[in-house]
Amino acid sequence: MTNPASTSIALIMAAGASRRFGVDDKRLATLPDGRRLLAATVALVATAFPALRVVLREDDDPLALGLSSDTPVIRAAHASAGLAASISDAFHALQADDDLIDVQAAAILLGDMPALRPETLEALQRRITSQCIVRPVQAGRPGHPVLFGRAFWPELAALGGEKGGEGNGQEGFEEEREEQGENRKDEGARSVIRANREHAIELAVDDPGIHLDIDHSSDLRRLS
Repeated sequence: MTNPASTSIALIMAAGASRRFGVDDKRLATLPDGRRLLAATVALVATAFPALRVVLREDDDPLALGLSSDTPVIRAAHASAGLAASISDAFHALQADDDLIDVQAAAILLGDMPALRPETLEALQRRITSQCIVRPVQAGRPGHPVLFGRAFWPELAALGGEKGGEGNGQEGFEEEREEQGENRKDEGARSVIRANREHAIELAVDDPGIHLDIDHSSDLRRLS
């Protein structure tokens, strides 16, 4: 029987400017246990996803961000245009990677979510098909990560056009609007979910960490 982890990949989005966090690089923020935010998130994701890619800006130094020298990286050439553009860059890279020809799904994760439970990631993997979108729900609220079957990768790659191109950078996780009780920061990827509702699955999980990302320095206290 095929191991679900062998047919999926995790995309850890870490190319944003994170302006709301302040002048310091959020990715290097120190957690209560002394670890760095991005490195801790990557280590957590690696426990469930043997295949992963960290999406960074073109001028980022992975070692300076606390990542190991063998961490697989995708460079988002259009990161300044917002998260939707970075997602587009990432999925263009995934589709062009011959080593990933057998991968059936990709999970989009935020680089500032170190409180996710590994069992949540594993539960998402068990629902993998190339034709579905799976997102976790806790206490009636959808969260992250969202797992996209390969059938939807072309749509995610296309977010770099009108939906996520220059001048429309707020269609990403940097946006902070509320609508109908749901966080709308991830508008780019959400547009793909809305366009394919009949293929979307909501998976109930007991994991408040699917909602806990770090937008402001004060949010670090919530990880204590």
